[in-house]
Amino acid sequence: MEILTQELETKKRLLQESNRLLNAQIKAAKDAMDEAQESANDHQGAMEDKFESFRENCQIQRDMYARQLDELMTTQSVLRRINATKLNHDVSLGAVVHTELQNYFIGVSLGQIVLDGESYYAISGLSPLFKAMMGKTTGETFEFRDKSYKILQVF
Repeated sequence: MEILTQELETKKRLLQESNRLLNAQIKAAKDAMDEAQESANDHQGAMEDKFESFRENCQIQRDMYARQLDELMTTQSVLRRINATKLNHDVSLGAVVHTELQNYFIGVSLGQIVLDGESYYAISGLSPLFKAMMGKTTGETFEFRDKSYKILQVF
């Protein structure tokens, strides 16, 4: 039972860290979007022709950050579907996968997360790497980019 508790604790911490990283990205996108909007508003009414293109550029930037924010919100909704109190028995959304080469957290693409000196790569359920290991269980192997990975543990 102790191992199960430890595994669920690891999963919970990976999920918390993923949420923290994603919230920081969302805040950065919102701040950048607001800043672009403020720049456009600040130059309202000043020498019309000269600043019209500046305002347009600010609006384009604002729209770009709005799209980025929208994507991040969609990503966050994927994270919300992960149940950190449930063990996964195969490689699926929310699984923590230990292989001989690397460790993975299946959820959203956030790069490397380090917990207690151990690295995990947060990868998306849409990534080619996930597709290569999807449905596999402890002891099975999968191939990805000419490398063979043996799954040591899934939880």
